[in-house]
Amino acid sequence: MKKITIYCGANTGNNPIYKEGSLALAKELVDRELDLVYGAGKVGLMGIMADYMLTAGRNVYGIIPQKLVDIEVAHQGCTELTVVETMRDRKWLMAERGDGFVAMPGGIGTLEELFEVMTLNQLAYMRKPLALYNVNGYYDQLISFLDFSRQEGFIKDQQMAPLIISDDPRELVDAMARFITPSA
Repeated sequence: MKKITIYCGANTGNNPIYKEGSLALAKELVDRELDLVYGAGKVGLMGIMADYMLTAGRNVYGIIPQKLVDIEVAHQGCTELTVVETMRDRKWLMAERGDGFVAMPGGIGTLEELFEVMTLNQLAYMRKPLALYNVNGYYDQLISFLDFSRQEGFIKDQQMAPLIISDDPRELVDAMARFITPSA
């Protein structure tokens, strides 16, 4: 793994633990000399991740639609800022450029990106690790819903098996690395 695509909120949430979690994950990525691919925002958890990574000397690859650049949310300090036409283009490039994915706490966009990557993996368009960074139990209810969907026969066990879930950044990145290079 060289680049991790992070999906996260354009807000910081109501609890400071989300900002702390974001910084802890950014530190783990820096310690492992990994670079960041993200949605190029300068606000919320996105901005916190990018700022930390840049300050630590890591590469930050931002991908953002022109519409969001026009409303001044693009992080102009990115190592490389790619401006695309649509959100669909943005999602595809983020999926293509990352070696693995982490969904941090976030809103509707984060959830959409999470499910798109799950689908791309399921349909074998790619095979890359996907992790839920479950800061403060943020994803507990979603995990319960996914398990319910599995129990009801709408999601297969093998679709859920590759999903990495942890609230510990080191454990999360370790599991992602094992996914890419499984032990014999």
